[in-house]
Amino acid sequence: MRKVFNFSAGPAVLPEEVLAQAAAEMLDWHGSGQSVMEMSHRGKEYMSIHEQAESDLRRLMGIPAGYKVLFLQGGATLQFAMVPANLMRGKAGADYVDTGEWSRKAIKEAKLFGAVNVVASSEDRRFTYVPPQSAWKTSRDAAYLHYCANETIGGVEFGWVPDAGDVPLVADISSTFLSRPLDVSKFGLLYGGAQKNIGPAGLTIVIVREDLLGHTPKGTPTMLDYKVQADADSMLNTPPTYAVYIAGLVFQWLERQGGVAGIEKRNIEKAQLLYDYLDGTQFYRNPVERADRSRMNVPFTLRDAALDEPFLKGAKERGMIQLKGHRSVGGMRASIYNAMPIEGVRALVDYMREFERQHG
Repeated sequence: MRKVFNFSAGPAVLPEEVLAQAAAEMLDWHGSGQSVMEMSHRGKEYMSIHEQAESDLRRLMGIPAGYKVLFLQGGATLQFAMVPANLMRGKAGADYVDTGEWSRKAIKEAKLFGAVNVVASSEDRRFTYVPPQSAWKTSRDAAYLHYCANETIGGVEFGWVPDAGDVPLVADISSTFLSRPLDVSKFGLLYGGAQKNIGPAGLTIVIVREDLLGHTPKGTPTMLDYKVQADADSMLNTPPTYAVYIAGLVFQWLERQGGVAGIEKRNIEKAQLLYDYLDGTQFYRNPVERADRSRMNVPFTLRDAALDEPFLKGAKERGMIQLKGHRSVGGMRASIYNAMPIEGVRALVDYMREFERQHG
């Protein structure tokens, strides 16, 4: 049994039973006499793991035919460059929605490859809301429309999918991957790092519509070409084999939870429990517009910032760790991804209530 509840924004908590299974299989995977970490990535043992993981992900997300699933490396940050490198396709530029730190990093990188039109920004209110699509100023002939589905630092989440018309829709879903149902057919490309809801750091998943492949300009590095990666079945070089293995175990765990629809119900319950408490007190505050609050990352501040360190100290003593907010915004942040049990959120709310009685 775990001794702590880990509220880290990533690398994040993994299902305990997944870790237990990985521990049991560490030295000898299914009678092969070897650890997954020792396997040849082209051997039949690892290939079966790789293929099963992709198959399970396709089923969980309902990924239609005509889409490639890539298991890559470099984190979502590398995708900030790979997306424009592959999808600009000679167009004048691309459209981006700016809702916080990760949107801004993606925008900065995209400018290296072409013009970027920021269709809307929530900077005017310190990135505490999602600009309504009715206010977006999109381009007539954009190569694609990009948004970050969940800003991990600010705790702002799109609760809806933008309508991009005929323009390919691209989303960074690092923090929301498999946390809620998503109609993949509405997107040209989805990408995300695995270290929030899927597995350990080191694996990045890209889901890309096949008609968007093969349009990179001359001089694009081979490793950054989606078509080359797709043609090689994500085996252009040695893939992050152990991370794929853990991801596969997580996919199987999700199936046992009732799939994505089942885990969404749990995520709604956990988020509601924490937000209900925050909304009922003046001692703590969440700055995000209610309609745009993240189910995954819940930032909050105390009435007096001088109490931050005592709060964190008391939380750690009670077995709750990684609650400190991002350095750019301060305060606290509770990341309650798929694998965070509701008992962890209850423990946090109980502690917050106790701390308020002592210091309020």
